[in-house]
Amino acid sequence: MAYTRNGGNRGLATRRALRREVPSTVAVLADEEDFAAMRRYGSFMFDDHATYLRQMEGLLRSLASQGTHTSVALFDPVGYEEFCADSHLDPDTPASRTRYTAEVAATGTRVTYEGQPIRRLLPQLVNEAEQQATWEYASSLLTRGGDCASCGEDIGRASFARATQALRQLIEAVGPGTHHLVCSVPAEGATPLVAVLHAEHGDGGKLHLGEAAALVFCTVLAAGIATDRPGGVVLRTAAPGRRDTVRGWSLRDGWLRPLSEAEVFSAYCTDARTGEPVPPEPGVDYRAGLHLPEPTEGDGHTTA
Repeated sequence: MAYTRNGGNRGLATRRALRREVPSTVAVLADEEDFAAMRRYGSFMFDDHATYLRQMEGLLRSLASQGTHTSVALFDPVGYEEFCADSHLDPDTPASRTRYTAEVAATGTRVTYEGQPIRRLLPQLVNEAEQQATWEYASSLLTRGGDCASCGEDIGRASFARATQALRQLIEAVGPGTHHLVCSVPAEGATPLVAVLHAEHGDGGKLHLGEAAALVFCTVLAAGIATDRPGGVVLRTAAPGRRDTVRGWSLRDGWLRPLSEAEVFSAYCTDARTGEPVPPEPGVDYRAGLHLPEPTEGDGHTTA
């Protein structure tokens, strides 16, 4: 009896240890509209979105307390319905929701849960998903270009190289500080493609930026170059002991052209997504964009 009991205890401890080595993905309904769409299913037990989010946060904390690496993804009701139809699954079962999370949601955009409150985690997750969608759409625009009729270059590849040069020149031109860059390029619908990038430029020239965000930024800018769309970049610089400075450039003829001080003020005080005016911030200087030397012929395709 003693041997059996001790063996059982060891087995339980071993299973708990193994459980900590199995990662988990939790798919969450981030907004009220998506939550309401899932209420059509009788097996979905929640009636109130706020209560659902509190329970979800409790689940995440419980998994973290067990030492389980947990990532959070978005649960898309439309995608779920399509998944069930394609897989011949009954959508009104917990098992189907579990399969969707494992096979679809877990392969998309995810954010690692590190104990942050869900009110902070959800905006981060939504932003990551939007940036992923932006990158995918911008990438599709680059692949449509084919080869340049006059020079034979791959338009997408050359445009991306040109965009990378433009980003490097931008940060070098404005010098040390913390930089916040926004690139906006018109899309086929009403909402433009928008990419945001944060960069730290040290006094010694050392540069720190997020590789994923830089990839999205350059891809959006490259899409504007490849398709000859009239986009632009606004850059805000913060440095200790100095007022924040905002500069801007417009995308014309395959390169970033400096805006005047008045044009920078207008661009920064307009919402890139809605076109609505935004009040100017106190303590911010609006300055003309700096000249960026354009690559010479052969350094990158200009426009399609």
